[in-house]
Amino acid sequence: MKPYDRVYNRLQGKPVDRAPNLNILMAFAAKFIDIPLDKFCTDYKYLTRANIKCNEAFGIDMLNTMSDPFREAADFGAEVIFPYDNLPLCKKRFLEDYSDIKKLKIFKPIDSKRMLDRIHAIEYYKQETGNNYSILGWVEGSLAEAADLRGVSNFMEDFYDEPEFAKELMTICLEEGVICAKEQIKAGADFIGIGDAVASLLSPAMYLEFVLPFEQKLIKEIHDNGAKVKLHICGNISHLLDHIRLSGADIIDIDHMVDYKTSVSKLKGFASVNGNMDPVSIVNQGTPETVKKAVYECLLSGDEYSFISSGCEIPKSTPNENLKAVDLALNEYADITKGVTGVN
Repeated sequence: MKPYDRVYNRLQGKPVDRAPNLNILMAFAAKFIDIPLDKFCTDYKYLTRANIKCNEAFGIDMLNTMSDPFREAADFGAEVIFPYDNLPLCKKRFLEDYSDIKKLKIFKPIDSKRMLDRIHAIEYYKQETGNNYSILGWVEGSLAEAADLRGVSNFMEDFYDEPEFAKELMTICLEEGVICAKEQIKAGADFIGIGDAVASLLSPAMYLEFVLPFEQKLIKEIHDNGAKVKLHICGNISHLLDHIRLSGADIIDIDHMVDYKTSVSKLKGFASVNGNMDPVSIVNQGTPETVKKAVYECLLSGDEYSFISSGCEIPKSTPNENLKAVDLALNEYADITKGVTGVN
């Protein structure tokens, strides 16, 4: 079964040859083809080559365009630097003061630098792999992007001190997110990933007021333009599951500190669950046997709609054999349970 079909069948609860593997690779992928991380982040030719090779070597079922959270921020005008073989850094807050919101100008991705690079990545994936893999584009959620521009601590304070400013800033971020998502879909993205990690820091009441309406609008626009959505919120979202399931996302990533079985139960009928091995203690620092055990535990807790991955990005220093163990475990489990009703 092609990875593309495996992913779409799983979304619909249809039979698959094995559960799809959606591990997120960034720094690991760069290391795998022996390039510095800054090149991976700034040049789609390296990012795409790294991911294609990793997908082939480790049985990953979706091609991703993730690199870092500062693509939109840089194109808005924030000063982003690229240290050698390291993640980009935003040197200072782009919005130091409330009046700085006037500096924010909606940009066209085709006239930008960093988002255009992502669009080129999608085009290259489509050209090189056709419909063998589904392609995951990416935008920052309105909350995450506002925090990138304003600084996380400052923006958390804005919710209390200047809630109208916070909503105005998130509205601008939403508008830009929709534009960037549409251009990626035009380029060939089948899914748009939405990163909104800061949401895990909020109470349910604050999530309902400040985050959910923006996620729902963004996701509806993506759906209306023909793509699916994978929502990624790092951290412990146990207290938000009842609300996040209303976002409209097709796949929701679950970090390792959230109970997988509970997530599958709460999200059933709303979204597919993806997760959720500990990327550090299990995948990075464990052994192929501990990885296999964790994969089996997720499969046993999952259902016919769920996907498998670590809770977040695979660390750069992860042994190759540990990451390969995910693929081997998925195939082994499928062989063992073939034809057994009710086993995923």
